[in-house]
Amino acid sequence: MGFSTLKYNVVAAQMSRGKSERTIALALGSLCNTLARFAMDICLYNSQNFGFISFPDQLTTGSSIMPHKKNPDVFELVRGKANKIQALHTEMVLITNNLPSGYHRDYQLLKENMIAAIEDIKDLLEIFNYAIQQVEVNDIDLNDAKYQYLFTVDNINTLVAQGMSFREAYQKIGSEVENGTYKPDTSKEHSHVGSMGNLCLEEIRAKFPD
Repeated sequence: MGFSTLKYNVVAAQMSRGKSERTIALALGSLCNTLARFAMDICLYNSQNFGFISFPDQLTTGSSIMPHKKNPDVFELVRGKANKIQALHTEMVLITNNLPSGYHRDYQLLKENMIAAIEDIKDLLEIFNYAIQQVEVNDIDLNDAKYQYLFTVDNINTLVAQGMSFREAYQKIGSEVENGTYKPDTSKEHSHVGSMGNLCLEEIRAKFPD
């Protein structure tokens, strides 16, 4: 198998049983954690509550009762499979954690699910890679009333730039939201670079030397 040498200490060899499998299972679980969270975001942002993205018909199925609904089956199954694989490490810990030194037949139970998990991971990555490329990003109208609170931080920062303390600005905008008098100022332009005013680090240091 390409190992550089043999493991001559038979006790060390026996004591490594289960540890290597748990390490691999933990690595697979970490990858699946990312896949599951990514899939969850996709399912969430595809829902009509958000509507940020959509899928072609071949990646969805209809509802048994709601004719308008498109279920993101691919990503729901990716999420479910990935969550199942994350449980593998815990399963292996429970099988091996109270065994005395030496070999025990219990170790036989580690192999089947480990092999299945590796095969499932390979399928998940292939399916996910294909499906993510089919995602369609929808245009969003930020003037829609449901997005108005996206601009509260901008409005606080504007007040701070005008000389108000952050605490006072925070309380002022918060009070307007609570009282129903908040009117979002959507005039600030943003790019993907930086944050407040989109200043680069050098410009910030020049403006605020202390």
